[in-house]
Amino acid sequence: MLLKQEALAGTLESSDLFIRITPTEEPLEIVIESEVLHQFGKQIRATVEEVLDHLGVTTGTLIIQDKGALDCTIRARVQAAVMRAAGETTLDWEALK
Repeated sequence: MLLKQEALAGTLESSDLFIRITPTEEPLEIVIESEVLHQFGKQIRATVEEVLDHLGVTTGTLIIQDKGALDCTIRARVQAAVMRAAGETTLDWEALK
């Protein structure tokens, strides 16, 4: 998916995360700030990378401020941010299994 504009998703509430995604020509950069980074940083990154891979995102900058979100919330927020940034309004649910 080609990112066309900056997009936001999520909140800074407990058990959620806030994502800012910005299109760039550079290879994908993921920055994670989390209260639980030492315990769950690898899992957060793996979940984010899996969703981005499924959506075909290879360039851009993704900044995540995590407040203890579960994997399902991480997936939903990343999908929402990418779709907003790409200007997409429909999602291929089969591709996300």
